[in-house]
Amino acid sequence: MIRHLVLFKLNEGVARDDPRVVAGEKAFRALDGRVPGIRFWELGWNLSDRPIAYDFAINSAFEDATALRRYVEHPDHQAGVALWREFATWVIADYEF
Repeated sequence: MIRHLVLFKLNEGVARDDPRVVAGEKAFRALDGRVPGIRFWELGWNLSDRPIAYDFAINSAFEDATALRRYVEHPDHQAGVALWREFATWVIADYEF
């Protein structure tokens, strides 16, 4: 199995209730069950007030690298990425477990 972690940092001046952010979150929430190959899917807003913390996280799992690649290339995933690109940056870690 491959764990796919994504941590998002909202751009300076962008708030969680910004309509673009709301649409971006909705787009990623909708991927569970829509994109074949997702074995585990959870996401949520950070609760920590530490300055090094990221704002939003996705924790997901895929059977193998092929399933992860299909997810990354899926049009619904790409549409969500395009939304988030407008108001955030992110880091990713993929590892076997």
